[in-house]
Amino acid sequence: MPALPPCLTLENQMISSGIPALDEVLEGLRLGDNVVWQVDGPDNYLAVALPFARQALSDGRTLIYVRFIPQANILAPLTGYTVTDVDPRPGFDLFSAQVNKIIDEYGKGAFYVFDNLSALVEEWATDELLANFFQLTCPYLRQLDTVAYFALTRGQHSHSAVARIRDTTQVLIDFYHVADRLYIHPLKVWDRYSSQMFLPHLFANGILTPLFRSGDASAISGSASKSPLKVKADSIAPWDSVYRKLAQFDEEELSFLEGATEIQALKQELAQMIIGSHPEFMRLADYYFSIQELLHIRNRLIGSGRIGGKAAGMLLARNILLHEPGDLDFSRVLEEHDSFYIGSDVFFTFLVNNDLFRLRLRLTRSSQISQTEFEKVEQRFLAGSFPPEIMEQFRDLLDYFGQAPIIVRSSSLLEDGFGNSFAGKYRSEFCVNQGGPEERLAAFLRAVKLVYASAINPDALSYRRQRGLGESDEQMAILVQRVSGMRYQHYFFPPLAGVAFSHNLYRWSDRLDPQQGIIRLVFGLGTRAVNRVGTDYPRLIALSHPRLRPELDSKVAAYSQRKLDVLDLQENEFASLPVPGMIAAGDYPNVYLFLSFFEEGYVKDPLGKRLPSPRDGILTFNNLIARTDFVKILRELLAKLEKAYGYPIDTEFTAFVDLEGKVKINLVQCRPMRLPGATEAAQLPEQIPPEDILFKAFRTISGGSVPDIRYILYIDPEAYGRQASPAVQREMGRVVGEINRHPEIIRHRLMMMGPGRWGSSNPSLGVNTSYADINHTSVLVEIAREEAGHLPDVSYGTHFFLDLVEAQIIYLPLYPDDPAADFNQAFFQESANSLSLLLPESGKFQEFIKVIDVPAVTGGRRAQVVADPQSRKALCFLNDD
Repeated sequence: MPALPPCLTLENQMISSGIPALDEVLEGLRLGDNVVWQVDGPDNYLAVALPFARQALSDGRTLIYVRFIPQANILAPLTGYTVTDVDPRPGFDLFSAQVNKIIDEYGKGAFYVFDNLSALVEEWATDELLANFFQLTCPYLRQLDTVAYFALTRGQHSHSAVARIRDTTQVLIDFYHVADRLYIHPLKVWDRYSSQMFLPHLFANGILTPLFRSGDASAISGSASKSPLKVKADSIAPWDSVYRKLAQFDEEELSFLEGATEIQALKQELAQMIIGSHPEFMRLADYYFSIQELLHIRNRLIGSGRIGGKAAGMLLARNILLHEPGDLDFSRVLEEHDSFYIGSDVFFTFLVNNDLFRLRLRLTRSSQISQTEFEKVEQRFLAGSFPPEIMEQFRDLLDYFGQAPIIVRSSSLLEDGFGNSFAGKYRSEFCVNQGGPEERLAAFLRAVKLVYASAINPDALSYRRQRGLGESDEQMAILVQRVSGMRYQHYFFPPLAGVAFSHNLYRWSDRLDPQQGIIRLVFGLGTRAVNRVGTDYPRLIALSHPRLRPELDSKVAAYSQRKLDVLDLQENEFASLPVPGMIAAGDYPNVYLFLSFFEEGYVKDPLGKRLPSPRDGILTFNNLIARTDFVKILRELLAKLEKAYGYPIDTEFTAFVDLEGKVKINLVQCRPMRLPGATEAAQLPEQIPPEDILFKAFRTISGGSVPDIRYILYIDPEAYGRQASPAVQREMGRVVGEINRHPEIIRHRLMMMGPGRWGSSNPSLGVNTSYADINHTSVLVEIAREEAGHLPDVSYGTHFFLDLVEAQIIYLPLYPDDPAADFNQAFFQESANSLSLLLPESGKFQEFIKVIDVPAVTGGRRAQVVADPQSRKALCFLNDD
């Protein structure tokens, strides 16, 4: 890219485009601007060229129309301008010389309108010469303080040509039709910026209206007539032969021929290249994806390769809902999506080009990578670079989304597969996506590289080894999604987000039907639904009895959501904010559906839409449940997906309620959920002597029997909470991890017991372990010293809980203050501590962490746990067997 000259004396003088609304969005044109319009056809260009020319003539400017399309005259209605005809047929050299001569002749300050540059390719047969011409002409026009209009026909030119034009021009604008409406979308505006500049705008009656709502922007941008990545038929090897064979048919012909043997073979080959070869996934893909839909995915794919499990699961789930009959018409329920995919081949190219391939191979095969070592690996990834052709497609992607927030999500080949969810193992990175194009590109590149690096993070490698996938082919594709939500003040977030399961393992009451599923719902971004964060508690909604809560009515306020996660558009960052401050004004849409009020010891729901004091409200979502179809929609959605998959499923979603009370859902993720042993009944033994009982647990979630437990890792809740300093609490997760990975521990069965929320990011709430720190335990017990009848937050529905289910780790919440728990406190307090024998350097943790060698303290006996999810009871006892 040639360097742009420094600011000129008159450069900041505002020039009108002839369309006042456009002037406001762009903050006017400037002397020296070259303006390139990407248009669908000549009528679009005429709609902007004529007002510009009319304004220039009105302002007394010298206006030159450079005509090189025979018999064309886009300025015909006007008078007072000069027409200069230049013939492109003699070739690039003469044509360029003639145009430069015209520029010389009219000198400084002249205004220009050129014919559509795409016509030059018909004569010159190459995009390269078109780019050469523009790169030669544009800087010269700028040097002479001119303003010039150009046009390109959208989707007809190579990436490299469009990239060179974009790099050279000062202003690049997309101008297209969707149905009978026109939309203007600025992609580049040199040296100008506003909070709305790079959004798509509806252009009607001379007014430009920005599209803020994610669903509207998705529907409009996704319906634009040309592929936003401008992929040509022969641009992605080795897919050329299949794609060329299919590309020769239009959509109507493909629909007619889809049943033909040859077309079916091509469809299956294309599906395998894009989605993968897993038999169950291929069966579903073959049934639910048409050829047109596969080609649409291919046209939104950067690079080549597969789109990965997360992307495939999301697309498959949407098609199941749209195509399967039911009581609801999901075409009216589902929010439009316009995702992009970075092919898995790009990941390997990145590794090879940046000398990271052997590093990844070594770390994948090593027994363990420390967090410190991984942080150094991340820096290596962040220093990497992408090939120019991939960079251009990244720019196209960002141009398409403009300033809409996006999320860069891992979508590896193994992720979200049948039996391997990889929940929370790989990264997802929000891009708030504010600022100029280069700033947004830098943030996007950082996000992509961090997702790539997460393929070898300690948790992911431990998970793979634990599930026998250490040597499996694991490539990282990426799913790039528009963040679902809307702008409120200077924040962006969805009103509702959460996770929903078609099978409910958390039956806190006999009245609940586990076959009807459960929702974990939050206000704001869904990060608080999948992670255990702070002192927040999401709303758990059992779909069989949505108003039945797991806690007592008097405790609803204490166990509700206090903060929400948002994207701060002003600071260009992810943020967590107090809920009362966000809703205090009372003008957040439909907030009456989310809030209840605590009065005289009871939770009361608003009867109307006006709230007397929103700041005092509690997030219960009671009116959402009672006064909308939200529960009905989620119930049918989950049932329909489970039936098609043939397995229980786990979904992530966002939602909003429009002003008419209609619920819209954006399904952002769907994966099958295997529940090995989790739902099977287990017979609790009777006649166990009281002195042999270590504890009884109620409200059990997962089931099974674990005999021969030799070691118990026990962290005393009282010592942890009252005596351990914050620094010691932060280190305990590391020590637990060292015990978990100790060769002696791995050889035997282990039960871990400790306070509060295991896996919490906040050590004051519980032991801050990761999956790699607990993956060798057979039973995990969370100890809560709470009053009877008061349920703390369990991890059900979080990534942490899915880890336990998949690893067949029995998860038990334990309430030792409940007399029915029969908690044998003397055993845990008086048993000898073997910690120093395993970790000699762990002296300062001796008073907090105890490793009990059960046979050593019981004369050869071992512990056993039996958990029955049907009765929701569990028993831990000493056994002679």
